[in-house]
Amino acid sequence: MSDADLSILNKVYEIILDRKTNYDKNSYVCKLLNHRKGMNKILEKVGEESIETILAVRNEDHAEIVSESSDLIFHLLVLLAANNVTLDEIAAELSSRHESMKRD
Repeated sequence: MSDADLSILNKVYEIILDRKTNYDKNSYVCKLLNHRKGMNKILEKVGEESIETILAVRNEDHAEIVSESSDLIFHLLVLLAANNVTLDEIAAELSSRHESMKRD
């Protein structure tokens, strides 16, 4: 059992939501959300970070797994925000799945 404080996910998500409505030309998130390729740019980044995470696992490189997984989660949060999916919705879905696993 982990006692990890995952509130950082909420904090990062809130910053992403803020960047979605308050453009800052120096913000990486704003550049992703407003890229000329649109959603395809965000999808490219999620795909890239997924592959890098897979390679880190394949190479059994713990530090790289942590680093690349963090990149993947960050870009996934951008994708969720861009599609108006809230972390509450994700938490509710995971909770529902957890409940059904306990019954199995």
